[in-house]
Amino acid sequence: MSVDVYWRIAMEGDAPALRLGDITRGGFGPYLPGALGPGLRGGAPDGYGPLDYMGEVARATERSGFVGGLMPSFPETDDPWAAAAALAGETTAYRFMIAFQPGFLHPVQAARMSASLQAATGGRVVYNIISGGGGPQQLWWGDKVAHDDRYARTSEFLDVLKGVWDGPFDHDGRFYRVEGAALPPELRGQPFPEIFFSGSSPAAIAAAGRHADYYLSWLEPFDALAAKFALVREHSDTPPKFAVRVDVLARETEEEAWEELRRGWARLGGERRTPDASESVGWQRGREFTAGAGDGFRDLEVQPNVWGGFNRLRPGPLFGLVGDYHQVAERLDELIGLGVDAFILAGVPHLEEAQRVGRHVLPLLKGKIA
Repeated sequence: MSVDVYWRIAMEGDAPALRLGDITRGGFGPYLPGALGPGLRGGAPDGYGPLDYMGEVARATERSGFVGGLMPSFPETDDPWAAAAALAGETTAYRFMIAFQPGFLHPVQAARMSASLQAATGGRVVYNIISGGGGPQQLWWGDKVAHDDRYARTSEFLDVLKGVWDGPFDHDGRFYRVEGAALPPELRGQPFPEIFFSGSSPAAIAAAGRHADYYLSWLEPFDALAAKFALVREHSDTPPKFAVRVDVLARETEEEAWEELRRGWARLGGERRTPDASESVGWQRGREFTAGAGDGFRDLEVQPNVWGGFNRLRPGPLFGLVGDYHQVAERLDELIGLGVDAFILAGVPHLEEAQRVGRHVLPLLKGKIA
């Protein structure tokens, strides 16, 4: 078995740590509120801007042993489809995992865009299918479809997209209707993108059972994650592979890693970020795992090196790994033992931390890396 390791590409800007004054470059400072976004978002006087930085991260992670990059999609990010097209020439074999919500794009157009990118990149497009966590962010997109209906829409979207890929295709469904839909002749025969499917609710797991090549979860306590994987297998005719999205804070010593985290925590004081309201079952599950934790930052360590406070410091998943290089590699190997076939790792600053993890953590993994 081979394990694919992706890195998260900053699509919302990324302020290098040196811009935070008293925090040294490469430190934990960018997890402080407001650090993501303002740094490179508006570009620099010399014209260096967000796309230049994304290119640096893509090139560095390809050299560091990552197979590709996740390109997230939120109201505050650049568009991942456009960015992937612009960055394709910056790398050679690097895969672009494009995150998108099917409800905001017609499946026929998605098929045409995807096939065009596959032809241009030599088949390096990967899907991260998300159906939305509800709340204010979902309304930003103008989407008022209820939670379970969003997964029904996603499932129908993928049925149509796959049908168009192999078209001509006719479909008359609840959300979409097409007649004779097909790709242009010159785009037919392109490999269909692998699907990483996110969602923890019963509706999400049912949809993943039909469509996912990889069922993608945020990191959770390992026993809970193993139970979730077992549930997905029960609801899948053809069980998917499994992937986990993991934030990483790895340093030469465990003490150095926790001290860096403590400094970021202390700087926030009583101003720790309040997570956004969300219908996401995955987000709600994470909150339950840390319910009743004390006020100390180490109180959020739910098992060795697994810390559940990342969402207090920046938007995104709750859990990540904190420790020395060997400890982080050991925890990743434990996850491989639970059945994980791929990782999406992340850390900020995205460039420096990718180089650190690629140099010091990936070579220590006993699991076979693709």
